[in-house]
Amino acid sequence: MARPLRPDFIIVGAPKAGTTALHSALALHPDVFTTTPKEPKYWLCGDAPPPHWVGPGDAHSQQEWVWRRRDYEALFRPAADRQVRGESTPFYLWSYPAHRRIAEHLPEVKLIAVIRDPIDRAYSNWMHLWSDGLEKEPDFERAFHLQAERIDRGWAPFWRYKDLGLYGRQLEHLYQYVDPARVHVVRYRDIVESPVETTDEVCRFLGIRTGLVHEVPRDNARAYASPAGAPPSSARPSAPAPGPASSCAPRSGVRPPYRSSTSSRPAAPTGPSSPRTPAPGCCRTSPTTSTCSRS
Repeated sequence: MARPLRPDFIIVGAPKAGTTALHSALALHPDVFTTTPKEPKYWLCGDAPPPHWVGPGDAHSQQEWVWRRRDYEALFRPAADRQVRGESTPFYLWSYPAHRRIAEHLPEVKLIAVIRDPIDRAYSNWMHLWSDGLEKEPDFERAFHLQAERIDRGWAPFWRYKDLGLYGRQLEHLYQYVDPARVHVVRYRDIVESPVETTDEVCRFLGIRTGLVHEVPRDNARAYASPAGAPPSSARPSAPAPGPASSCAPRSGVRPPYRSSTSSRPAAPTGPSSPRTPAPGCCRTSPTTSTCSRS
């Protein structure tokens, strides 16, 4: 009997937290099938065309959405019978309606949430859009506080530097619809420092063989691009020294080597625009748990 055309697992988020790296690592596994495109965004849509976001670059992004059910199901048709099938849309974790749709239509799917220090994630998000020529605000803190204005103007979710990092609230809501036993939380820092071991943990969660992925491909991080003419507060920040309260990964956007490192790091910058100061409402990953706690 043919299997239903649907995913067995979904990497649900978060954006700029290592989802592309994990997706690419799983794609190397012979027991895994991943979709093309990587981010179909189907469960954001509810069988309707995507919203007409009007932010810079949003119209182009909308062309990549797979919003018809038949087109979404067709993505999984090439999978072999022995393979678990997955897709990776990092905005599902942020989208409460997506939680409900996934729970209703995919009652057995396994979900993987990759989380990162929310300030580092937000800075990487800003740097991604700046490097692509879409973000026009050269100061990170000012751009961060433009979120409400940009939402009112109809910009897409990728511009929500703050909201995309509220993992505590997002996971709490997700657990109302999906059994926590079917949700595996991965920290970005673990992907960076223990890539093979972290991938094997995900494989065990998916019920497939371990020890078959020997590297994690570099993710889609953008190289640091200095904002021309920016004030000193927008200079490239440095990561703090390693320790229990350190961030999950450097926030600069430079691709880190996916191996353990014990090298010392310079101290974080100080000043009004340092991204080390949590913004109101943000949450921070706990060094002792896989979820996060609100500041």
